[in-house]
Amino acid sequence: LPSLVPRWVSDTFLEKYDELEPILVKDSVWCFLRLFVNCAGKGMSWDLTITAQTLTFIVCFNALQCAKVLLEGMAPELYGMHANPNCINQYGYFALHESAERFSVDMIKLLLRHGASANVRTVGNNIIENLLLLHVAVENTCLHKYLEDNLEDNLSRSHNPLDYIYKLIHLLCLPEMKIFLDTTRLLAEKTNNLLQELWNYIEDGKLIQSAVLLPAAQEQIRRGSSPKINDSSKKKWV
Repeated sequence: LPSLVPRWVSDTFLEKYDELEPILVKDSVWCFLRLFVNCAGKGMSWDLTITAQTLTFIVCFNALQCAKVLLEGMAPELYGMHANPNCINQYGYFALHESAERFSVDMIKLLLRHGASANVRTVGNNIIENLLLLHVAVENTCLHKYLEDNLEDNLSRSHNPLDYIYKLIHLLCLPEMKIFLDTTRLLAEKTNNLLQELWNYIEDGKLIQSAVLLPAAQEQIRRGSSPKINDSSKKKWV
């Protein structure tokens, strides 16, 4: 759903930052609801719905209990309103993009349980467009300093591509990378046309991205699911 929230609502929300931050750091539902009542929901709601900006902000702090209350919308202090996880914020992305950015597995699971789609994409002039949640997780995994530093060191010492590939596989199997691969796998399970996304990385020669995503796509590969790969792409690899 597009964001149709007026600019003044967003500005009003930002004015509450100093009050909201300590509440969300503690993940205090009671304090959040008290603030919501005291301001009559101004800045945090519009058109009888909790704004996407409010939900995104809560996800930023990984405030699971506060997010759960807003997604359920059962607290009387919310006046029957709830947060829609499939409503885009004014920045052009969704709450799930934020949780994928932060590799917050529990938050991702919570949003998915409340109907969030893993197939929404970023939109807008102020953001990289057309990114799935899966793309965010894969790309951020590849940029992880632990992975970058060790691969760069290996590449500088050896000109053998196989050495680089072996090193990459070894690094991805280490405990330090588990949370990143778990996040990617969780999102991959909910992503449509997963094998097509994997194929796109392979076709573009993105080795690290392909290696990160490949384990997550194993189940689909075993099931024999195949993406609709266009003929021109097939010919390049046959």
